[in-house]
Amino acid sequence: MPQHQNAPSVRPITDADVPAAVDTLARAFADYPYTRYVIAADNHGERIRRFQELCLTRISMVYGRVWVADEGRAVAAWSIPGQDPSPAFAELGPIFEELGGDRAAASEAVDAAVAPYRPQEPGWFLETVGTAPEVQGQGLGSAVLLPGIEEAERAGYPAFLETSSEANVRFYERLGFKVTADVQLPDNSLRTWCMRRDPR
Repeated sequence: MPQHQNAPSVRPITDADVPAAVDTLARAFADYPYTRYVIAADNHGERIRRFQELCLTRISMVYGRVWVADEGRAVAAWSIPGQDPSPAFAELGPIFEELGGDRAAASEAVDAAVAPYRPQEPGWFLETVGTAPEVQGQGLGSAVLLPGIEEAERAGYPAFLETSSEANVRFYERLGFKVTADVQLPDNSLRTWCMRRDPR
């Protein structure tokens, strides 16, 4: 993997990073299979941007941990043990439903298919990670993920994630994650891998 000229600067997110981080996530997820499947096609880019902004500012930054690299051109957001974001999800539910638009039933179908494979024990869960398209392949994705992986490891917790991209599976395997489930939706429209990394 080509290295960034010098090691990327990774740090916890601040309010000032939010616009760049939201922009990064909106662009990184513009054509991602999962979000294409669960968020309506009309005005798709704007829906993704709003969805990422709400998840970042109202959920991950309040109840989890978020790091940025390269001034927000890479972002990783985790949910962590001991924090319960359900009040935020309850409050945002109607907005998320609106953003999903005519894909609400599709979203429920994915949830139902993947739910049996989701971890039951406490751990760090990767809510989202994204790298701006113009800096992909420079090691920023790995760099921005490492603090969360290392903190989970130090605290003795497993780390979990789900991805709907086969290329991502190989990327996460290099970071020590293993596939625990490969879930194909009944209509073959979407495939999702559940992955886990145990503390050494």
